[in-house]
Amino acid sequence: MNRSRFLPDLLSTIFERRYRASGTTDRRPMEDLCRALIATSGEVSGLSVARAILARYRDMDWQEKEAFFNVLTEEFDLDAQAVADCAVAYGSDPTREKLAQLFSASEPQRQAFLRRLNQVPGATAQLVAMRVDLLAFLAERPSFGRTDLDFIHLFTSWFNRGFLVLRRIDWDTPANILEKIIEYEAVHAIDDWDDLRRRIEPEDRHCFAFFHPVMPDEPLIFVEVALSKGIPASVQDVLAPERDVLGETKADTAVFYSISNCQRGLGGISFGNSLIKQVVEDLSRDLPNLKNFVTLSPIPGFNRWLDKQRRREPDGIAGVILTTIDAIADSDDVTALEALATELRILAAQYIVEEKRANGLPLDSVARFHLGNGALVHDVHAMADTSQNGLSQSSSVMVNYLYDRARLEQNHEAFQGNGTVAQSRTIQSLLKTAPGERRNRKTANG
Repeated sequence: MNRSRFLPDLLSTIFERRYRASGTTDRRPMEDLCRALIATSGEVSGLSVARAILARYRDMDWQEKEAFFNVLTEEFDLDAQAVADCAVAYGSDPTREKLAQLFSASEPQRQAFLRRLNQVPGATAQLVAMRVDLLAFLAERPSFGRTDLDFIHLFTSWFNRGFLVLRRIDWDTPANILEKIIEYEAVHAIDDWDDLRRRIEPEDRHCFAFFHPVMPDEPLIFVEVALSKGIPASVQDVLAPERDVLGETKADTAVFYSISNCQRGLGGISFGNSLIKQVVEDLSRDLPNLKNFVTLSPIPGFNRWLDKQRRREPDGIAGVILTTIDAIADSDDVTALEALATELRILAAQYIVEEKRANGLPLDSVARFHLGNGALVHDVHAMADTSQNGLSQSSSVMVNYLYDRARLEQNHEAFQGNGTVAQSRTIQSLLKTAPGERRNRKTANG
């Protein structure tokens, strides 16, 4: 145990127990408690009501939670007419007072309600968990999306980069946090403690996570990094149980091979951009021998896109690839896929660079993330992830996104401004050999 935190943790536990005990004595209906929290102006009475609401919420069943969110959505919404009236008043008399009135009218009561809940020690984590429940209702209760916007608005402020703490995860990290790293790993499953140790203990393996001071034992997002000589072409090489450990000073490349968001309740709150850029800065400072910063990233929508191509052209190459994948599922023999490596690379490059959403951004979510950060598409590799997950989502293909520190801002601005996808000459060469009619596309040479 970290001795420096023992007393604060002990006091926090005592206080939280006291708060819970005091919060369970108020037996008013939940709707009345919510209205009381909005109406109260006293800090002490407000804390008592907030504790009661949080304690009551923890014991609610699904139907009761739905009723709770319905109250927030319908009763604690903003008054559209009041907003319009305040906007007109400010337009004709743009004073500080009129602007303050407009600000007040424009904020739904839900935000004041959630802020008052958050005054209770430990409430932030409970509110993050509360949003997980809210998200589960959205498909059937889309009106709850208005309440979700208030959670997003507040979480964006509470979890902004200035509050986040970057910590390295190593074998000396407390076991409760290491257990969560195993649990939250979303890209390449960690099989057991030995597997985790291989990923964080050797000097050529690093793991970094963002934490928030009010949730010190809950990682928000973490990235696993492999130091290597040159850019690896497969995750099998990176995660090989038996490999030679490379000295830190001999490495020239840092490979970000897994990025995992840990808190579903913080979905839509972006941490990855800041995390990668901070890790790049720290590694550059500590290991000046590193010249390349790249990802080895999955392509989660690739097989879905291939399936659409197969339906459009049943006898085409996409159908051949997916038929081969189906056969591998029965035989566990991936060698048949090697003959299709060139076609896989061409189609993957085409999918990442050219396939767009209606707003003009790449169809692939991982591509949107890294290109939005200013990275460029450096290379694609077939047979790069031959796990069951890698085969089922991307037919084994993975992609390197290169973080060139000298060009990050330029690439970011071009991508955000007009959708330009920064790409290497390797990717451009692959696209020139792609079959079918070529579409006009914006590119940036790499």
